Amino acid sequence: MLLLEETTTWIAVGIAAGAAALALILSILVILLLARRRPPRQEMEQLLEHSGKRFEEVLRDLTGALERAREGERRTRQLNEIAATIDLDSVLARTLELAVSLPRVDAAMIVLPVAEGEPAKEPLVATLGMTGEEAARQPVGAPPNGGGARAVRIAYSYAPEQVDKDGKLIRGGLAVPLRDDEGDQTGTLAVFWRGEEREPREDEVARLEELATSAGPAVENARRFREARQLADLDALTNLHNRRYFHETLARECSRAHRYDRRLALVVFDIDDFKAINDRIGHLAADAVLAAVAERLQSVVRAADIACRVGGDEFAVVLPESTIADAEQLYRRVQFAVGSRPVGPFERLHLSAGIAELRPDDDGKSFFERADEALYRAKESGKGQFVTADGVG
Repeated sequence: MLLLEETTTWIAVGIAAGAAALALILSILVILLLARRRPPRQEMEQLLEHSGKRFEEVLRDLTGALERAREGERRTRQLNEIAATIDLDSVLARTLELAVSLPRVDAAMIVLPVAEGEPAKEPLVATLGMTGEEAARQPVGAPPNGGGARAVRIAYSYAPEQVDKDGKLIRGGLAVPLRDDEGDQTGTLAVFWRGEEREPREDEVARLEELATSAGPAVENARRFREARQLADLDALTNLHNRRYFHETLARECSRAHRYDRRLALVVFDIDDFKAINDRIGHLAADAVLAAVAERLQSVVRAADIACRVGGDEFAVVLPESTIADAEQLYRRVQFAVGSRPVGPFERLHLSAGIAELRPDDDGKSFFERADEALYRAKESGKGQFVTADGVG
């Protein structure tokens, strides 16, 4: 569709250019013929004036065609840039920027409902040009699917006392579906305007549809890539991040902490006597114990903390912007969550932990080794306790 539009525009440019050249040739021929026929001066002036006006009209048409061609080429390039990355945040940001750049548009929103089997519990919402509070009030929660409707138009009516002196209230909106390569609806792209009530024109609907047509497959591809990457980073049994993700993240967080002079702590722990548990109830039941411990661990970590399964019954939590004291508090929360009520057939489980805080000479490998060594010292000292990399807990 875009290629056809661009081709049509350049054909129009060619036709206009040909017409301009033809008009110039005709003007020259008229002048030559008049010169040979020697008509009255007034007639000659009228003919020349007519030829000049016609030439100016053709030039204006040519200029307009060139401007439309440049605009079409620029829009095509921008639409192609949406699919130039598979990073979902970048795809959403570029789509929203193009939406807000449309004439008479002040804000834009993309809503991606939770897909079947997706771990997320809430739709993914991305906005530009509006506050979070405004976004929460918009009635754009699912793709328009009213019997093949092209778009959904949104209009707002305010109470008389809600005077909009600054023209900041959202007065209307337009939503179109995002579709994947197979034509299935996967989300919604909506634009909004402020200040005045109005009906969107047909060309505005068409421009938004054009953007949605380009963005839909790109958004879905980036979303699938993110989901695949997240699944590759997760441990299948516990749903925590896996060993590979842990070491990559720890190395990255160490570099970040050194670069910006930030604190970083690490807790590495495992379940005491897990081999005996495994021997007693078997591998499948022991796996259920690991999954239960991981769930309780996840319930007490902070949003910024990164919980991982390092291997076997060994877990780790990376604590950005944190100290030894923060890590000790986390260990106690985890120990209470795991040991305060039964886990399967066991009345109480204990965890041993090694705790470390980043030192100036640490990298990801040495940082983990110090915490892991502290864990083994904790297990040698008894059950259900922690040891710091520089002393005993």
